[in-house]
Amino acid sequence: MTVGHDTRNWLIHYKLYHIPFWGVYNYFCWVITVGNPVKAINALLYLPYTVKYLFYVMGHALAASFNLYFLFPRYLEKSRFAVYTLLTLLTCVCAACLIVPGYYVSAWLAHSTPQKLFGKDACIFTFFSNAFLSTLAAMTLAMSIKLAKNWLESRRRQQLLEKEKLETELNYLRYQFNPHFLFNTINSIFFLIHKNPDMASASLAKFSELLRYQLYECNDEQIPLASEITYLENFIGLEQLRQSNTLGLTIDVQQQDTGQVTIAPFLLMTFVENAFKHVSRHTDEPNWITVKGQLHHRQLDFFIANSSSPFESNDVLHYRGIGLKNVQRRLDLLYPDRHQLSITNHGGSFEVRLRLQLAQNQQK
Repeated sequence: MTVGHDTRNWLIHYKLYHIPFWGVYNYFCWVITVGNPVKAINALLYLPYTVKYLFYVMGHALAASFNLYFLFPRYLEKSRFAVYTLLTLLTCVCAACLIVPGYYVSAWLAHSTPQKLFGKDACIFTFFSNAFLSTLAAMTLAMSIKLAKNWLESRRRQQLLEKEKLETELNYLRYQFNPHFLFNTINSIFFLIHKNPDMASASLAKFSELLRYQLYECNDEQIPLASEITYLENFIGLEQLRQSNTLGLTIDVQQQDTGQVTIAPFLLMTFVENAFKHVSRHTDEPNWITVKGQLHHRQLDFFIANSSSPFESNDVLHYRGIGLKNVQRRLDLLYPDRHQLSITNHGGSFEVRLRLQLAQNQQK
């Protein structure tokens, strides 16, 4: 890339709104110098001072723009610090050389001398020193704004990347569950085909309803709690068809106002599935599953417990597949600081208590 090409790019990227900015900047500098905003405005209405003011505005605008759109990307961003520093100082010198003639043009327009117009100590070295330092200050200000803007954009991009990563992870966790459920259900139906064909037919009908829900009705990030409860009831009904008569099942789930709040799909399903998978198979003791759910002011209290042998309970706690590890991760991602999860192994029983702060359903 040639210097001439970079210079053309700098001119293309130059923003016209920079000129009013440097106009306001120089006005405030003048206010600080004279100590009065009204006196500063009155001075600007005097043509010689107006000309000097415009020389400063254009000099600062050109120097700052050249620094931002040529020196900064070509040298500073490429860590060529020594060259950047040298060229920055050279830019200040060039800008000062453009500003200094403004003093003499102003004196000529006033039909006076620079000493009479700007003070008896006024000379070219004083003019150059003032112009150089003010240009350096202007370039420093512009660079500070540029770096702050770049930092904010970098933070914004980082937040977007983190959000995309989070969404990807949530989708992975969510859809990771589906094959697990499908395999379990297919195995259940396969078991019933040999045991009771009529039950297998009923199971297949329920399974088609569940599959339709998975494929078409729960693609949103949030769904009505009522839909999730209906899905759980269908799943429990399917499991009841294949379970032996020795399993005692207690379900007490509140249905009232559940359509007014939303929940992440399949969030409760993992607990129910694990309860059926790891329920005890005692022949001389009761086998049972209890499911309770209550909604109060968008707070969902969900409780599920099942009888289990010590071996089965230990298997649940150390289950390395999808199961509880999956749902714990989803809760951390979807409901940070808005959930309480307690998993307890009592030896002969396994309990899960979940408290969720749900969102209001925005669909009408």
